[in-house]
Amino acid sequence: MEYKSPVYNVIAVPIEKVQPNTYNPNTVAPPEMKLLYESIRIDGYTMPIVCYYSKAEDIYIIVDGFHRYRVMLEHQDIYEREKGLLPVSVIDKPIDQRMASTIRHNRARGSHDVDLMSNIVKELHDFGRSDAWISKHLGMDKDEILRLKQITGLSALFKDVKFGQAWQPADDEETEPLEDFPEE
Repeated sequence: MEYKSPVYNVIAVPIEKVQPNTYNPNTVAPPEMKLLYESIRIDGYTMPIVCYYSKAEDIYIIVDGFHRYRVMLEHQDIYEREKGLLPVSVIDKPIDQRMASTIRHNRARGSHDVDLMSNIVKELHDFGRSDAWISKHLGMDKDEILRLKQITGLSALFKDVKFGQAWQPADDEETEPLEDFPEE
């Protein structure tokens, strides 16, 4: 029999039949949870929740996708729009293999390359997107956007930034000599 990946058999499962596993060490900080909500609100569910189906209990136990599940639990607008149904792909593996799958899924997500992210910020700026727009849609705070802009080294990215006067150099005539510090 030819192998077929679980993603080709996504099913709609009532959220009441889905339960988190007891071993997932992954956590998501509040800003990223807010961004995940925004992503699901704007784009919908684009990835299924990976589950193991327990026939004995008639429940789906999450292997990967706990935070996508949480979004529906915590946001009535998402629950109503999706009619309480989560997209689920099922894997049939023993608990040790499911634990390994959970960790592989978590670790395989990787991290963003700083140079590539700074180029994205630059391109969005070139498209006329404001820092506020970038912050809202990419889930970044203003300091992160500033750091990414600094990496590109382009002054155009800072054209709308208001800079304060940190100090003014004094004229040579007004400068008093520094006193010598006493020796210890």
